[in-house]
Amino acid sequence: MTDAFYIPDGDRYVATEHTRGPWSPKHQHGGPPAALIAHAVEALAPELTIARMTVDFLRPVPIDRLAVRVETLRAGAKVQRLIGTLLHGDAVVAHAVVTLVRATAVDVPAPVIAAIIAPPEIARPFRFPFFREPLGYHTAMESRLALGHFGRGRVAIWMRQRMPLIAGTAPSPIERVLVAADSGSGVSAGIEQASHTAINFDLTVALHRPLHGEWVGLDSISTYEPTGLGLADTRVLDVRGTIGRALQGLVIERRPAAP
Repeated sequence: MTDAFYIPDGDRYVATEHTRGPWSPKHQHGGPPAALIAHAVEALAPELTIARMTVDFLRPVPIDRLAVRVETLRAGAKVQRLIGTLLHGDAVVAHAVVTLVRATAVDVPAPVIAAIIAPPEIARPFRFPFFREPLGYHTAMESRLALGHFGRGRVAIWMRQRMPLIAGTAPSPIERVLVAADSGSGVSAGIEQASHTAINFDLTVALHRPLHGEWVGLDSISTYEPTGLGLADTRVLDVRGTIGRALQGLVIERRPAAP
């Protein structure tokens, strides 16, 4: 077993079992595919900074061989928008709109200090309880509980990769963020996991500065409605403070009764 989420294979990427999510042993968690699209975007425009990325998960992403296609939507001098498409064979499994900006030095007021959470070095080790397989995304990530009690509203957790996104390649700051950010709805999961599912159909991450270090903080709260819709709202942090926001739209369903 290679200690990476993906293994390069020509112009494609072979997913390993470390990408496995909690809902099916055959499908990936949303974090690694989102980061894989960002990896391809960064390679195409290394002089720009990804400021916002919205990923639509069009169907479950299989643990298999994938390709990423990147196209230009708008090529401005200061702001560019690219379309990233994740393919399994000829089938589109995820689609992302990525906004990139050309960073320049400018004098700005000092940032407002947001609420403090326990730093990673004193936060308690944590492991997501709802993954069913012994090996997957939950074992490929190190997690530490920094605020709250799991399953009871607002919760903050620090996460970092135990392995690179792409075998043989050091993760970039945006890759580290995106690998973790799709976990916001799991961090603040307030439903009964044995009887219900809350699966996100999209992920939007907006950042005002790059991640510093390896740890990604997710300070999250999920809201559920009786219509079967929900929203996970996550403040994204590093060890220096807030770096942005993540939103996930959720579909809430009751699990089928056991036969």
